[in-house]
Amino acid sequence: MHRHLFYHCHLKCHAVMPAVAATIHLVVANFGTSPTLERSRKQRRTNLQNALRVLDLVPSKHHHDQEEVLSHHRLINGCMGGILGVQSRLHVMRKGKESFANSSSNQAQPERSNIVSNNTSVCPSITRLTKEDMFMQIVELHRRGQISSDASILASALSYCADGKTLTAGVQFHALLVKVGYVSSIPIGSSLISFYSRCSQLDIAHRVFQNMTAKNTVTWTALISGYAQDNQVEPCLHLFALMRQSVCKPNDITFATIFSVCTNHAFLVLGKSVQALQMRMGFDSYVHVSNALISMYAKCGSIGEAQTVFESITCKDLVSWNSLIFGYSQHGLAEHCLGLLKEMEGHIIPDAISFLGVLSSCRHACLVAEGRRCFRAMIEHGVIPEIDHYSCMVDLFGRAGLLDEAWDLIQTMPMPPNGVIWGSLLASCRVHGSISIGIQAAEHRLKLEPSCAATHVQLANLYGSIGCWDDVARVRKVMKERGLKTNTGCSWIEVGNKVYTFTAENRSKSQVNNVLVILDCLQSHMDHKYDVLIDGLHWDDPEHIS
Repeated sequence: MHRHLFYHCHLKCHAVMPAVAATIHLVVANFGTSPTLERSRKQRRTNLQNALRVLDLVPSKHHHDQEEVLSHHRLINGCMGGILGVQSRLHVMRKGKESFANSSSNQAQPERSNIVSNNTSVCPSITRLTKEDMFMQIVELHRRGQISSDASILASALSYCADGKTLTAGVQFHALLVKVGYVSSIPIGSSLISFYSRCSQLDIAHRVFQNMTAKNTVTWTALISGYAQDNQVEPCLHLFALMRQSVCKPNDITFATIFSVCTNHAFLVLGKSVQALQMRMGFDSYVHVSNALISMYAKCGSIGEAQTVFESITCKDLVSWNSLIFGYSQHGLAEHCLGLLKEMEGHIIPDAISFLGVLSSCRHACLVAEGRRCFRAMIEHGVIPEIDHYSCMVDLFGRAGLLDEAWDLIQTMPMPPNGVIWGSLLASCRVHGSISIGIQAAEHRLKLEPSCAATHVQLANLYGSIGCWDDVARVRKVMKERGLKTNTGCSWIEVGNKVYTFTAENRSKSQVNNVLVILDCLQSHMDHKYDVLIDGLHWDDPEHIS
């Protein structure tokens, strides 16, 4: 017997169904209680889980008797009850359009012609509502029998649940989709996959995907994107490989998603292979795919390749310029950032992200004058500085040793400084030996981030530098009581299509001794100005060092 709700499974024993029906009545009656009653969040979550477990016991619509039909309908109504309480109905009536408020709600069973007519009028009116209003209108109208739900309208309403990550409402809406028989629709299935993925319910999203009898490119891409957003690399790439073997082929969104995975995990070789595939399929002309490629190459260390992709784009958009600006910034190419910003102003208006990338490059290169000019230019362009822009300026002043100027800027910020700003000032004070400002910065940061172990260590070191050993002991005691430990540094490198990670003080690698020997050789190489002895051979030319 095939399951008809959420995913298909087989019932082990058919004889228990009358008893199950009674159980369903009890569970759903509790779950469908009006939300106006005072119930704790934990109790509501428990009721939802109970109702979902009951779904596994409901038979297919082709294998039920009258009692089981009643149970099924009671379950659906119970699920819908969570969003159709008194407050929700009042919200619908208050927010709804005039055409809906005046519709013939007194007709219990409208004729088919009236239903079709309502569908025609619903589509343009619904699209003018907010997603929340649209969602509530559709459910209310369907409850009153005034609309025969259309798959495209239902898919649009489901996007409200995905945007708001409202799992409870989405599950209830899923039950409505099962009731009206649209759960096997490709648009509905794709929307369900996106919804559950964005709610971090990837297991359910995968089950919806597996139970769809027909799939298209959007369906595959929805699940691939879900795994990518959840940082699950292996299933994401595995699905991409399966998609290539299916009749559905990747589209521009699929390629952009895979490039983002390669970007986040430094899969440069894989990214190049995927780029070759997307070029063969003709997607190299899609600007958002090229933008993803720019970010991938820049973050994987191939800034030259990123620039080549940028230059190949015929119609560059704002993201194209910003992607290369941040690429230059990450590689410490401040002059390139400034030049690109100047060139950009002749084609498109920079935004807050554009100036943030340039300011970030200026702070790393300690270009104080250029940073000041960029900050003023941003205001002249009508861009209101955000906290990240102020953070860059504070860090820029701090790196340059202008600690008083950094402190004054913090005091004049239109928003309260965050932990990043105080941490940046603290690091600069430690470098330039400003103990008093450093202690104040550390104390401010610990008020915002009391569990930051690194700040505790820096504060203890500052107290120790001026001989305040009682304060050092106090900070160390707090760290011990809270169990705070600093995070271990980590780096990685890709060799032979495999990514190797290295952590500080970790010597468990099988070839760590060889690595240390090479590092010693490189250190000696730098100390003696390219004159180094390796394996008994004396080389003066640095080009011979491999």
